[in-house]
Amino acid sequence: MTEFWLISAPGDKTCQQTWDKMMAATTRTNNLSTNHKFSIPDLKVGTLDVLVGLSDELAKLDSFVESVVKKVAQYMADVLEDSRDKVQENLLANGVDLVTYITRFQWDMAKYPIKQSLKNISEIISKQVTQIDNDLKTRASAYNNLKGNLQNLERKNAGSLLTRSLADIVKKEDFVLDSEYLITLLVVVPKTGYTDWQKAYETLAEMVVPRSSHLLFEDSDSGLFSVTLFRKATDDFKHKARENKFTVRDFQYNEEEMKADKEEMTRLSTDKKKQFGPLVRWLKVNFSEAFIAWIHIKALRVFVESVLRYGLPVNFQAMLLQPNKKTMKKLREVLNDLYKHLDSSAAAIIDSAMDIPGLNLSQQEYYPYVYYKIDCNLLDFKV
Repeated sequence: MTEFWLISAPGDKTCQQTWDKMMAATTRTNNLSTNHKFSIPDLKVGTLDVLVGLSDELAKLDSFVESVVKKVAQYMADVLEDSRDKVQENLLANGVDLVTYITRFQWDMAKYPIKQSLKNISEIISKQVTQIDNDLKTRASAYNNLKGNLQNLERKNAGSLLTRSLADIVKKEDFVLDSEYLITLLVVVPKTGYTDWQKAYETLAEMVVPRSSHLLFEDSDSGLFSVTLFRKATDDFKHKARENKFTVRDFQYNEEEMKADKEEMTRLSTDKKKQFGPLVRWLKVNFSEAFIAWIHIKALRVFVESVLRYGLPVNFQAMLLQPNKKTMKKLREVLNDLYKHLDSSAAAIIDSAMDIPGLNLSQQEYYPYVYYKIDCNLLDFKV
């Protein structure tokens, strides 16, 4: 399970007692979850008005930062292409895997100084993650353009003989070049029509050079044949060829153009390889930054919500629960029993939510204790 429940409950005589009670209820006899203390430093409380406003702002910021974390993770998977099974080992926070980072969370005093007001800390995070989001758009756009251009060229060099580039198939000696009267055409013939072609090509138009057709290349469906004829018979030949289900490719042998195409392919391929390493490094670093920022927002939300719910002086225990998938419903019931005395209206909402189908989900997410979900499954696919 990569889902965590970050909750808080008011301190009894001591916060340790709150922790012990929760541990007793969830692990001693029934093993409902794996639990960790979640340490939040002494942050500046500020005024009640500020806290109420901040509660809404942090909810929006939480969604935004989560979306950026997922975008960076997903783009990492896209960039790694065939090695996307390695994406998980690149998605680290502070050099450790995400579960380890969350379960051993320590507030980063250097990045987010706790002498600052809560509003300032949230603004620092917002600016930092907005910058990552903007940089990601710029870098992704540049890399995607490069990749797209390369794929277009690769597509041109692959696929059926009817559409693919012929530059890497034909050679100079396959053509009659620099002749005022003669021209070499390239014709795609289905494999089932080889015999028909050999019988017919000399008679498809006047002035076709006898025995001038050669098979230059074949794929699973067709063959590419050359044929030489007088220039003035070209239109007539193309028309008759089409009637016989032979396709004349529109191709002129131009060494300069073909060389330029090959050079462009090499250049794009080299550029992509050159950009790949630095881009993956940037994604690793900024995924870590964004993920760390996201967990700090969760900490801020728990702090703000706990002060608003449980009052001053600040006295609550933040706890991180990793539920066992099969016992999630039971864990929720045990927590509600444990904390229902904190807010009777929450218990009523929960009871009614179980009876009323289609009740607003945000209401169902309200519990007598402070609760936020952290889902570490950040990718749209399973690796």
